[in-house]
Amino acid sequence: MNKYIAKDIERKWQKFWEENKSFSVKEDINKEKYYVLDMFPYPSGEGLHVGHPLGYIASDIIARYKRHKGYNVLHPMGYDSFGLPAEQYAIQTGQHPEVTTENNIKRYREQLDRMGFSFDWDRELRTSDPNFYRWTQWMFKKFYNSWYNKKLDKAEDISKLIEHFENLGSEKLDASQTKEIKFSNVDWKKSSEHKKNEILMNYRLAFLSKSIVNWCEELGTVLANDEVKEGFSERGGFPVVQKSMMQWSLRVSAYSERLLKGLKEIDFSPSLIEQQKNWIGKSEGVILYFEVLGSSEIIEVFTTRPDTIFGVSFLTIAPESEIISNILIKEYENEVEKYIKKTAKKTERQRLASSGKPTGVFTGAYASHPVTKQKIPIWISDYVLSGYGTGAVMAVPAGDQRDYDFAKENNLKIPQIFKNTDISEKAFTEKSALYTNSQFLNDCNFIDATKKINDFIYKKGIGKKRTNYRLRDAIFSRQRYWGEPFPIYYRKDIPQIVNEDFVRLPKIDKYLPTSDGEPPLARASKKDWEVFKGDRMEFNTMPGWAGSSWYFLRFMDPSNNIKFAAKEKTDYWNQVDLYIGGAEHAVGHLLYSRFWTKFLYDKGEISFDEPFKKLINQGMIGGAISYLLLSKDKIKGKPAFISSNNSNTAAVKIPCHIKFVSKYGTKEAFLNVNQIKDFLNWRKEFKDALFETSSGYKSIDQIEKGYKLRLVTEYGKMSKRYYNTIDPEEICEQYGADTLRCYEMFLGPLEEHKPWNVNGITGVEGFLKKTWNLSHRLDTSPSTDEQLKVLHKTIKKATEGIEDLAFNTVISAFMIAVNQWTKQKYINKEIFSSFLILLSPFAPHLSEELWEKLGNKKSITYEKWPTHNENYLKELQYEYPISFNGKMRFKIKISSTASKQEIEEKALNDERTAKYLKGQPKKVIVVPGKIVNIVI
Repeated sequence: MNKYIAKDIERKWQKFWEENKSFSVKEDINKEKYYVLDMFPYPSGEGLHVGHPLGYIASDIIARYKRHKGYNVLHPMGYDSFGLPAEQYAIQTGQHPEVTTENNIKRYREQLDRMGFSFDWDRELRTSDPNFYRWTQWMFKKFYNSWYNKKLDKAEDISKLIEHFENLGSEKLDASQTKEIKFSNVDWKKSSEHKKNEILMNYRLAFLSKSIVNWCEELGTVLANDEVKEGFSERGGFPVVQKSMMQWSLRVSAYSERLLKGLKEIDFSPSLIEQQKNWIGKSEGVILYFEVLGSSEIIEVFTTRPDTIFGVSFLTIAPESEIISNILIKEYENEVEKYIKKTAKKTERQRLASSGKPTGVFTGAYASHPVTKQKIPIWISDYVLSGYGTGAVMAVPAGDQRDYDFAKENNLKIPQIFKNTDISEKAFTEKSALYTNSQFLNDCNFIDATKKINDFIYKKGIGKKRTNYRLRDAIFSRQRYWGEPFPIYYRKDIPQIVNEDFVRLPKIDKYLPTSDGEPPLARASKKDWEVFKGDRMEFNTMPGWAGSSWYFLRFMDPSNNIKFAAKEKTDYWNQVDLYIGGAEHAVGHLLYSRFWTKFLYDKGEISFDEPFKKLINQGMIGGAISYLLLSKDKIKGKPAFISSNNSNTAAVKIPCHIKFVSKYGTKEAFLNVNQIKDFLNWRKEFKDALFETSSGYKSIDQIEKGYKLRLVTEYGKMSKRYYNTIDPEEICEQYGADTLRCYEMFLGPLEEHKPWNVNGITGVEGFLKKTWNLSHRLDTSPSTDEQLKVLHKTIKKATEGIEDLAFNTVISAFMIAVNQWTKQKYINKEIFSSFLILLSPFAPHLSEELWEKLGNKKSITYEKWPTHNENYLKELQYEYPISFNGKMRFKIKISSTASKQEIEEKALNDERTAKYLKGQPKKVIVVPGKIVNIVI
């Protein structure tokens, strides 16, 4: 084959790798291991677009490079195959999610294989496989049967907690818990089974409790925060409200301090570490007790500023707080009820990010100030969240802007407690002022005041020291069908663990919630369950992050039917050395995976407590997004397609498929009549809309009479919602997979966002063709110094670039090398062989083909990586400026190793010297590596 035909070469070597299991790996104690992993992809029906492989290509380059370096490389792939999209499709079509998921996985696999990734496919996983989720259930049982011992700072078996209760009750217990409860060992022994279960649930690491959740009625399920955008579900755009529901949760809050400390042991980007720190949100402060007047209730308030206690003029509590019903004065019930219902329509993010005037409602109840004993009104406000702190805030309007705005809005007192400051327009939020109107804190500075008030609080017993964390326990229930079933059944409403190996997901006929609002699994009859216990099985399923939190461990031993992974295998593969994935998982997935790993470490199941040594977030490859501008004021019919974030825009942007762009790449274009008709055949819901044209908003009828539809193109995210995705297989078919791999790496630094522009891909294709052509000019003649110099510079650049994940610089170095060698009469065969090994991680198919053409019988995959020789990196020749009486006349290239005498002789014997030199020179000044000056 004399012509470079990428498709044929790539299919040949992909078949070779598959048949020879080139990338299958086993543990080898004689070799150093390297574990490189991609974040678990979710297999959607759309398949991959050209933006998705960016991280996969990078991880594949590292995996191939490490094999060349002699490492035993684990590079697996699988699918996060449970999830809401497959279930929604099942609801629409009646087709079982298992079928659509299987089809989607098949499509993903075809695309991944087409790009030549060196995955060990013998280890392929999918979370929806019962052989996988049986171990997720096993781990849930471990969580359920564990509690967190703060004294030992680790999880322990629940039997040790029960033993403590038998001997001491709750006395001398230092445990993570939902709420503080006190009881004696006698109380424990006298308790009913139901009561004991209730007490234990207060401490279990997997526990049932009432939680405020994002509830989507249309989807019939709870949504995670990142699945909700501005009060609507990300999928479908349906309204989401806050709702109190009985949910399973995992007590991730118990690990808050360890999750913080662990950040010092891992190589994550500074921005990612900062995000995790903020999410965990450690703060030191005190819990203060406010007694509710006329009631036995006590409102606990966490504050980091006890020094401002004399500035408290009201309390605000979260609308979800259970204490409201116990303190609410009857005449305020209607107003409070309306406010709570209104708040339920807001998501947590909306409440935290709300701008404008703060809202709230008075309960009619008062609390006693713990120091002054003054009456303090108790209000409800949506800026207080039940999951943060204690769900109650002591409002100090003089020192907090949010409290100040609330006080102004509701005509509440704003006591001045900061000496010589102006709070007439806004709160004073600094810590630099002395105190006033604060009894024994008057004229103290911040440090002294804090010490004095803390001593007072602890001595009087009106509060206690507390380290608080923003991190809350993770809700672990989803009202969906397509997810991991819980190994739980109920007897008299008491949850019980299923002791059998695992619980399979039963078959059901519909995937919607039942008519009385129960999750879809409630549709399963007793005979539909392979395992059925008690009165009923658990109807909720686990969230997607259940399987994705630990899948990296199963890759180490995917066929084990006795354990999730054998200890000797987890000991060998240990932590993931390099993890590559999207920045959107900076908190949720990564934090939960770290927590899950620490728990398994506590239980002695693994020997490390951080899952990932180093993590890289690849950037995003963007695409051109073309919009038609639609009048938001003149739309006929129901505007269901207008999302909430369009409410303040002059026009609604309607994404338009790139096939309708008449001038691709320009910022603005216009559609002709035929294109408009194509558009309406595609998006029939807009047939009655008014579109922006070159002459204002017009109906389609008017546009067909001569107007043109305005189309605006900009660059943004590549996504199916913008109809701008590009199938990587199309690129592979046209240019080849090696070209796609090299081009995506050449676009720019791995971690930066970059736009897709097919115009630049031909340059990369041309480089590979030049490499192919170069292979026809090989010779066994000795290599020249120039060839060796180019090779060793390229080895150094490639090695450093790969180690630094600066892949774009490596491609540039390859291009320079090939261009320089192309100018020479021939290239030494050994030099070209070394270059192919360097190229192999980036363009594996071409490298394998040319390696074979050189007469090699074995694959290039495990060939030793070349090392550079520093001697060849030095300049072999130096171009000396030759001066006469200090004036430079010409230059001569002389060997860099030449002596002074040799340099002088070369300069004097040059034929150009005779032109300036008449007779013998008075003196010749030679500075090696710099100048030659001939004095005449």
